[in-house]
This record gives sequence, C-alpha cells and structure tokens, in this order.
Amino acid sequence: MSDSPAPVLRAEGLAKTHHGEGAPAHAVRGVDLRVARGEFVAITGPSGAGKSTLLHLLGGLQRPDAGSIWLDGERTDGYSEARWAVERRKRIGIVFQFFNLVSDLSVADNVELPALLAGVSPKKARAGREELLAELGLEGKERSMPGELSGGEQQRVALARALVNHPPLLLADEPAGSLDSKGTREVMRLLSRFHQRGQTILLVTHDARLASAADRVISFFDGRIADDAALDAGPAPRRRGASGVLELRD
Repeated sequence: MSDSPAPVLRAEGLAKTHHGEGAPAHAVRGVDLRVARGEFVAITGPSGAGKSTLLHLLGGLQRPDAGSIWLDGERTDGYSEARWAVERRKRIGIVFQFFNLVSDLSVADNVELPALLAGVSPKKARAGREELLAELGLEGKERSMPGELSGGEQQRVALARALVNHPPLLLADEPAGSLDSKGTREVMRLLSRFHQRGQTILLVTHDARLASAADRVISFFDGRIADDAALDAGPAPRRRGASGVLELRD
C-alpha cells in the first residue's frame, strides 16, 4: 500500500477515436496517467500524435469513448457539459495556443469573467485581476482590447484568466505555439514561476525548450505514452500493461 498522496489528476484506460472523412483516427488509445500535486508535466510528441486530444479529454472539452478521469479524487468523466463548465471555472485553468480571449471584452473583463462566473464578488475579482496583471507585466493594459496587444501579451492575459480562480490544475495546450522566440521564453519563465509556487501544470508542447522547464516529460506517439521520464531524478516508475502500453504510477 502506497503512502503517496492521491494525485490531483488521474486517468485510466482513456480512449478517443475521431470519426470524419476517411478512416477513423484513433487519437488516444488506452492511456493511464497520474499527475501529483505540485508537479509540472510536459507531454511532447509529433503533430497528430493525439497530445491535444488527450488534454481536451482531461479538461472536459471532449468526451472519452472509454476510460475514467479523476480530479482531486472525484470522478469527472460522467459530468454533464454544464457541470464541466462549473469545474473548469473553479478547478481547472486552461490556456490555448490561440489565446481564445473574448475579442470584444477588455483585458480586465477577460480576466475577471471566470471569477465572476464562479460567484466571486466584483471587488475580489478586481483585486485578483489587478494582482495577476501586475505580476505578468500588464499594468496599464487593463482597458486595452485583445486585438490591440501583441501575441505574447495576449497569451499573458490568457494565463491570468486561467489562474484568476487559483485552480488546482493548469492545462496548457501549445501555449507558445503561435509566439516568437521571445514570447516562448516569456511563457516558459511564467510557467516556471507559478510552478515554483506550487501550481500543478500539465503542458502539451512540441517545443523542447518549453518541455525542459517541466519536472517530468511524457513522450506521446500514435495515441499512446511511449516514454515517461523525470528530468532531474532519472526515469519515473512505470510498468507495462497487458497491452504493452506504458502505464504510469506515482
């Protein structure tokens, strides 16, 4: 019996097939995954490997065909769309490659919106927004519209929006995928800073520089976990399941 604490995030037997024109695409094939509290995990792999689909399943943006997902010990894969929306406001922050900011809302309103939707008072939402924007170097940009900002600034706003409710888990899907090298370094620095304060992060990236900021790197290939290694302490414990796919343990 293990003494290790329950993981913030756990997935077992996760599978997802996309049906469209042509043959079905098996994006995620029986994935088992555990992310410990305070851990920074990067998932890397070639384009089309299924990395983003896996992240979307874990964040409730897509539904798995099979398998289970647990967040803070509570099973979530059966949640309704409405329940998932509530959970994403409170327990999961998500950052996307193309920012997904509301184009006709100011920077301040974009960041405050998730807090207000989660029932936080306007005063507390404003205080949280002010603190995050100051920390992310966006003072003076509160009244700007997203289209008036650089790509790096928009991604910082998206990061502030994802963190405003202090979610236990931050999911980042190619957060530097549309940024230049300066923006990439900025995102890497900010993710590292929040991680050092105890933020749990699961990052999908094809960029080795971003992945190098993580504690642990999972190589994803053809819908499966091909390898899992801790960057500073040798390989993470692992075993092979009956299918031959690597199954992760704490």
